Amino acid sequence: MPEPVVPPPLAPTVAGAPPGTAPAAPAARPMIDLDHLSVVYRTRASERFVAVADVSLQVREGEFCVIVGPSGCGKSTLLKVLAGLVRADGGRASIRGEAVGAPRDDIGFVFQSATLLPWMTILDNVLLPLKVQRRPDRAAWAERAMALLRTVGLADFARSYPSELSGGMQQRVGMARALVHDPSLLLMDEPFGALDALTRETMNDELQRLWLSRPKTVLFVTHSISEAVFLADRIVVMSARPGRIVADIPVDLPRPRDVATLDSGRFGEYSRQVRTHLYAQETPR
Repeated sequence: MPEPVVPPPLAPTVAGAPPGTAPAAPAARPMIDLDHLSVVYRTRASERFVAVADVSLQVREGEFCVIVGPSGCGKSTLLKVLAGLVRADGGRASIRGEAVGAPRDDIGFVFQSATLLPWMTILDNVLLPLKVQRRPDRAAWAERAMALLRTVGLADFARSYPSELSGGMQQRVGMARALVHDPSLLLMDEPFGALDALTRETMNDELQRLWLSRPKTVLFVTHSISEAVFLADRIVVMSARPGRIVADIPVDLPRPRDVATLDSGRFGEYSRQVRTHLYAQETPR
């Protein structure tokens, strides 16, 4: 009889790095490697349009990389290629040197909406990836899921249902679900876009805290310039469709970042840089 698969313990939680510090320097080799990637979609009417064209991007282990760009430029498509949900028509996508050709167990995906199953409790929703992956020893994994719910402040709602939670609380559940199987890569597709401004700022702070305490490689898509600057180690700016990378901006701001960071001159300068590249993509009408 094969040995049961036991979930890895959660890494010790760190309250937050002192001001002016950041997570340990990432390894030299890339976690993500997109090499001249192109994706073409075809409609039911057999029309063909290019979503992304000739995109090359490397993301290091432990890096928090944010992608911004106009609507329809292929930001979400890049995440879906890495998740094995969409196939590239040209070029190559690899994770740790292995070509992506199908969904992987070592990836967590947080979508634009929480996409919780309404008939399942919050705890069962968090455990869903493990059920899909048919991992044994539910009791041990349930302990990990409860630890994550405590981390995001929702342990008291483990037996509740999604309809009983606010939008921000549901997104916290979505983050816990994406992390429960301890993925090495976290893909986030505008996870806070539907939230009100105050809740969105709270969720940005919550995500930063989670990332600082349990570092992951993160590829995060957003339309918000301030959100990008607040969260990112680097910001990749894409052009209008077909999406191409037009700027790659390192963000050298101390962590943990807070409300004071938003008011700093350096934060404003990074925001101006990103905005300049985005506006340069607009064409006169």
